[in-house]
Amino acid sequence: MKIAVVGAGAMGSLFGGLLADAGEDVTLIDVWKEHVDAINARGLRIKGISGDRTIEVNSTTDPGKVGPVDLVIIFVKSYDTAEAARDALPMASDETVFLSLQNGLGNIDKIADAAGKHRIIRGVTAQGSTMMGPGEIYHAGLGPTVIGELDETSTERIKRIGKAFNHAGIHTEISSNIMGALWSKVLVNVGINPLTALTGLRNGELLDHPEIRQVMKRAVEEAMMVAQSLGIEMEFDNPVEKVYEVAEATAANRSSMLQDVERGRKTEIDALNGAIVELGRQIGVDTPVNETLVAAVKGLESVRTGA
Repeated sequence: MKIAVVGAGAMGSLFGGLLADAGEDVTLIDVWKEHVDAINARGLRIKGISGDRTIEVNSTTDPGKVGPVDLVIIFVKSYDTAEAARDALPMASDETVFLSLQNGLGNIDKIADAAGKHRIIRGVTAQGSTMMGPGEIYHAGLGPTVIGELDETSTERIKRIGKAFNHAGIHTEISSNIMGALWSKVLVNVGINPLTALTGLRNGELLDHPEIRQVMKRAVEEAMMVAQSLGIEMEFDNPVEKVYEVAEATAANRSSMLQDVERGRKTEIDALNGAIVELGRQIGVDTPVNETLVAAVKGLESVRTGA
């Protein structure tokens, strides 16, 4: 399968590297020229839980040079999705599939506006990866990847993608409730990410403080009320306990939002807690805790980025 990974950060590089190592024809695409040049010069270095290795994989800053591909995997930050989808169009033939494995809500609509809804497959992943430097990532955690057609049917194209992922060691399941899988991850991120960003704590350290646990609980309960009002069928019965379990299981992790704040980058708060607030307004569900978290993260983000 010919695959383009748009957004070769920690997660995009992980998926692209593992797929290339398994024999797929992969090109990593990213705006960070130093990272691209390092990969082309000496290969992509992956260290961590899946073993240390150097993988030869093509990388470029220009999607226009890649040519038509079978699969475009979108791994950019949510706020870059619309531009990334438009930039990927030169790689699209009539049969090209776009797969979003991004965090948050709203990415599918942005990709659909550029590429067409019929092309899109949705997905979520519990894999963990950290960028160590140009051309080098650390595979920090293993977890399932779930993909599904938007109409929740089983198709040959999604079976082919699932087979390729599993062959590459990326444990992948095909879901008939991909919206439930997406929202289940959103609830986890809503509870953990903003609080780590605001406190500087690792995931597990949040649980050591009763006051923080209470804020986490309230934020997740609000998000669950929004999901229930929208008719989303969640993957677990008790979302608050699930978030606690994930925080404990990933205790040593520094969330992506915390890393963004520390590096002076824009966060994905709008696609997570911000999306909960906006959907709540539309359907008449109050979300005051999430609204406060959004304001606080945006304030911190403004200070750190100088915006």
